[in-house]
Amino acid sequence: MMCRMAALRSARDRRLAAVAVTAATLLAGPVASSPPFQVALVRETVATVPSVVAGPFTASSPSAAAFTDSVGSAAPTAQEALARLPVKGRAPKTGYARSKFGDGWADTDNDGCSTREEILQRDLTHKTFRPSRPCPFVATGVLNDPYSGRSVAFRRGPKTSGLIQIDHVVALADAWRKGAQTLTPARRDAFANDPLNLLAVDAELNQLKSASDAASWLPPNKPYRCQYVARQVAVKATYGLWITTAEKAAIAGILATCPGQPLPTR
Repeated sequence: MMCRMAALRSARDRRLAAVAVTAATLLAGPVASSPPFQVALVRETVATVPSVVAGPFTASSPSAAAFTDSVGSAAPTAQEALARLPVKGRAPKTGYARSKFGDGWADTDNDGCSTREEILQRDLTHKTFRPSRPCPFVATGVLNDPYSGRSVAFRRGPKTSGLIQIDHVVALADAWRKGAQTLTPARRDAFANDPLNLLAVDAELNQLKSASDAASWLPPNKPYRCQYVARQVAVKATYGLWITTAEKAAIAGILATCPGQPLPTR
């Protein structure tokens, strides 16, 4: 009898072991047999979670780039950038000269076209060109002038080319009194030729603006004012310049009407 009972227990133990092996196999089976897209989804989820919970993002981290791509641009609005600009009084204009910002229009990208020519090509519509090497000149075109809101015809010639001028949105003299005098000559030359700081505009309004900041002059075309002051903020932030109390108040008043105004990048 005792031998029979021992045999029964042994058979039971073998059945239990077999059940355990079968259960383990069944549990492992679905993962091994998952379709490829399910496996890829699991891997993507596992790879993403640590980057989200690892801590604050930095501008140079891959996680920050992935996060920016997923939620849209992380660039600050013009209002946010304005809040970060230092506020100081004007420095003396002593020592200022146009030559402190380079020798006129440069060819910063070495393509044979001066900065003025490139801005005309960028800002005019309905353009025709005059063949010229190495840079074809804009012969005629139409400017939708941002400062006035009017259309201005352009025709190249000694008496007509000057009807459209290239404005430094942040005037060179204004920049000089708000930090540019501490920049290197190369950096000032870059400032004077940076498309971010340049617009083709009606000559009369450009002359009227002169070296004014936003506290002293704003474009008569009111719908453009948000873009105008946002561009000034972007330029001053890019080159580490400051603003005055009055200038900040004027810009803040404009941006209050368009709180989501983005900063231009070019």
